[in-house]
Amino acid sequence: MNKKEVAHIRKQFKLDHEMLKLFDILNVYIMKDSSEIYHYECQPFGLVDREKQELYIGNFKKLLTGELDHKLFELRFQEEAVEPANVLLHQALVTGDREEWQDLMLLLVNKMLADAKYEKDMVVTFVRGQYFRPTKTRNEEAEKSEKDELFAHPFILCSVNSTEQQRKNLMFDYVEREFKYNIIVDPIIKLSSPEQGFFYPSVTDNYSDVNRILYCTGKSNYPDPQFIGQVLNAERSATALEVRTIFEDIVKEVAGEQLDAATLAQVYEEIQQVIEDGAEEEEPPKLDYRDVERVLKVSGVENVTAERVELAFETVADDRNYELKAASVLPKFNSKSIKIETKVATISVSPQDLRYVRQVNYQGKRCIMIEVDEDVVIEGFTLSTETL
Repeated sequence: MNKKEVAHIRKQFKLDHEMLKLFDILNVYIMKDSSEIYHYECQPFGLVDREKQELYIGNFKKLLTGELDHKLFELRFQEEAVEPANVLLHQALVTGDREEWQDLMLLLVNKMLADAKYEKDMVVTFVRGQYFRPTKTRNEEAEKSEKDELFAHPFILCSVNSTEQQRKNLMFDYVEREFKYNIIVDPIIKLSSPEQGFFYPSVTDNYSDVNRILYCTGKSNYPDPQFIGQVLNAERSATALEVRTIFEDIVKEVAGEQLDAATLAQVYEEIQQVIEDGAEEEEPPKLDYRDVERVLKVSGVENVTAERVELAFETVADDRNYELKAASVLPKFNSKSIKIETKVATISVSPQDLRYVRQVNYQGKRCIMIEVDEDVVIEGFTLSTETL
């Protein structure tokens, strides 16, 4: 699944969208103290109040918002799970019986409650529906629109949301003309910030892939291993943060602990070029040990050999043939995604501008020097320029 396929699905989540049909919605309330199902409610989505529909649609769209390998993870199902979730999900996907679908989703909730302990009351929301995709690209000269030939993709989406107690407030009663102390004990369901969830089935080359599932987490780079392994029975994949750490450790094995900013900037530029060259490919570009060897050599790192890089892959990743997703290795190239933290200041700089930063020794002290094209203004004052 690539970011274009995720974006296409996310864009369909609008009220009254002709390319999206939502059939049924199931809400399950879980009490934190007992970790049991306190209440559940299933009904056709079309019968839900429109104001609630808008809240749910916003929740679903928020769940699917994020970058792959950061907040969204395409996972394969485990091959030898005892009670495989993929069998349950596939059965729920194809059934036309609402009660059977409901019962299957409640079985999945029971799997969530098996070992998990929640600090707050939780609400698990399931929705089933289908979205549509053109079977072919639009022909500008044809009389028919691309919407004349569509292919339906059935899906199940799950969102897990926490709750919070409402604040105590002082209110004014217009009728009685008096100030009142307002106490509302009903908890608020935090639909705007889902904790985690999933979209099933995943998508491969614009076709539904029942062998994979898209797991979603609200906290970047922190997927829930218990939910992935015990509930979804899926194989965990590396986060972007973990891949970047592996890359950094490999480079340290080859080049040592220290690199100057200009060399590091060149490394990032070479990786960015790899990403741009593979932008039109179905699979995201990856870096094997040969690619890393080339990147380091071109960037001016000394004493780089294929053998040293291959050994570094074996040492760090336990696999000489391990492949690193290029997009996970690289900080966001066009934004100030690199933080240089010192005890007196934190400096943000983009990878492409890292070449203008240097660490120098001035009068026996280490200093950060940044090349600038214009005068620096602080609180309205233009800094005077010193000649060293």
